[in-house]
Amino acid sequence: MRIGASIFLIALGAILAFAIAPGLIPFVDQVLIGYILMVVGVIGLIVSIIMASSAHRHHTVVDHGPDTVA
Repeated sequence: MRIGASIFLIALGAILAFAIAPGLIPFVDQVLIGYILMVVGVIGLIVSIIMASSAHRHHTVVDHGPDTVA
């Protein structure tokens, strides 16, 4: 999950949990679904940030063989 998708899930969850009147969607606890989406979005955001920061610390070492002096 990318950072943008995580932020989208957090925003969608906040809209469901706080902005829409409860009971608008019948037979669905939209507040609970909103909280679940926000938690999943936060977890995805943390994982995305960790993976993005570890990608910058990756170093490649190239061995050109033994050094010889003539």
